[in-house]
Amino acid sequence: AVSYIGDYFPYNRRGWATGWVMSGMAFGQIAGIPLGIVLAGTYGFKAPFYLFAVAMAATFVMIWFRVPQPDVQRSVGRLTVASAVKNYRSMLSQGEIAAAALAYFTMFLGVSLFVVYLPYWLEQSLGATPNTIASLFVVGGIANVLTGPKAGKLSDRIGRKRIVILSCIGLSVVMLLTTVLVRELWVAYVLYFVTMVLVAMRLSPFSALLTALVSDERRGTLMSMTIALGQVGFAVGAAMAGPLYSRFGYGSNTVLGAIAVLIMAGIVAYLVPEPNPQGAPSPNRTADVPADPARA
Repeated sequence: AVSYIGDYFPYNRRGWATGWVMSGMAFGQIAGIPLGIVLAGTYGFKAPFYLFAVAMAATFVMIWFRVPQPDVQRSVGRLTVASAVKNYRSMLSQGEIAAAALAYFTMFLGVSLFVVYLPYWLEQSLGATPNTIASLFVVGGIANVLTGPKAGKLSDRIGRKRIVILSCIGLSVVMLLTTVLVRELWVAYVLYFVTMVLVAMRLSPFSALLTALVSDERRGTLMSMTIALGQVGFAVGAAMAGPLYSRFGYGSNTVLGAIAVLIMAGIVAYLVPEPNPQGAPSPNRTADVPADPARA
């Protein structure tokens, strides 16, 4: 979806469009999980899968008939595992692409370190119930829905990097203060809402920024690679979170999560270029753009 936004929208509107896509995903999670639970409890466990199939069929029809194909340069090579690996290696050999991929990895690493054991810590320290935890995540999803489009639109006006860096700094502060401030459950709701606001402030602008780092025919490959690395980062964070929690307590999770977030801020600040508002290639991206035949 983000790759399509990069193909269809000019760079100075991609933050707004990406924000709406990300908020739609968050809204789907907010509505889909409770709806699935209700359907499974009322009609059996198969009911959510049937509804999912209907939703995907409707999505297919809408994309086929209503979503236009952008007129962009496409990759012409044969799609194989070997060619995909070759493309990944080629992109990662470029400093700004490697930095952006590492930033995406650390973004999800920090969130995972912080979030995975947050429910368990709230249960152990404040007696939170499963319903409390579920409602907490609903509040976080609402924060995502409300923030994504606004943050994306703002990044169209003032630049992506500034918002990403500021949100990283704010998120690291919130993470570090979690164990200090959360002494009652209502504080956890407020803090988690703020956390998800700051997470959304990073995701939409940074995703929009990524779409301008490569030429059209490589955009899908870049987005696939960075999203995959983000999932790896989340898995690594989850694997680290358990031993950290059991040995040092939840405070260690918040500290390392904050460090990962600040590392992302440093990478974005010093190693990832800010494309110009028209989305023209940055100086580091010229190798990706075919030469102008008139100048050959």
